Amino acid sequence: MSDCILIIDDDETLTKMLAKWLHAKGYDVQIAVSGPDGLEKARKSQPDLIVLDVMMPEMDGFETCNRLREFSRVPILMLTAKTTEEDLIRGFQNGADDYVKKPFSFMELELRISAILKRANLKDEQPVLFNDGRLKIDLERQHVYRENELVHLTPTEYKLLSCLVRNQGGVISHEGLLRDVWGEAYTDATACLSLYIRYLREKLEENPSEPKYIRTKWGIGYWFDPNLGS
Repeated sequence: MSDCILIIDDDETLTKMLAKWLHAKGYDVQIAVSGPDGLEKARKSQPDLIVLDVMMPEMDGFETCNRLREFSRVPILMLTAKTTEEDLIRGFQNGADDYVKKPFSFMELELRISAILKRANLKDEQPVLFNDGRLKIDLERQHVYRENELVHLTPTEYKLLSCLVRNQGGVISHEGLLRDVWGEAYTDATACLSLYIRYLREKLEENPSEPKYIRTKWGIGYWFDPNLGS
């Protein structure tokens, strides 16, 4: 069964050309011409991936992405002419999984789509469950509890925590975390990584300024320490 891709973009010419290209590559494609239209179609069709333009009237891509995250964890690839770090961080904060900067080639976009779908479909043979009595992380069910209270994590926060927990006890480099969570194009976005590490610490640690779970290896990366949390 082919993966279904929903394109949300008000540029009809680009959208039709992109849909034709993706059809030829074996994908099922649906088109939405606005944010509200995209939300409705995402609810009905449950696509495997969404390609979402940032610059749209009525409801821009950032707001659309945030609304999508209220009911779906579907991977979202944003198309944008906005290239500042602040814009990229804003997109990731709203739940985007990756960016392609305009102008782009269809080949680049297809490779990004293929990589995102591959990561989304990867399933480990053994589910990971961490539980020290205070913090419980169930990666199979995607549930995180702190002192028996459910912790709400954004999709990006969850992916980052999942990567750390699956490799608990071992240091993962900045580049490795960025590659696993955000993709190959963001291996130098260390400021974005630091921001999300801070978000996780604020949600999981008793004292975020003195973390006991998510530890820093200065100049190298981070690791999840299963021994110091208790």
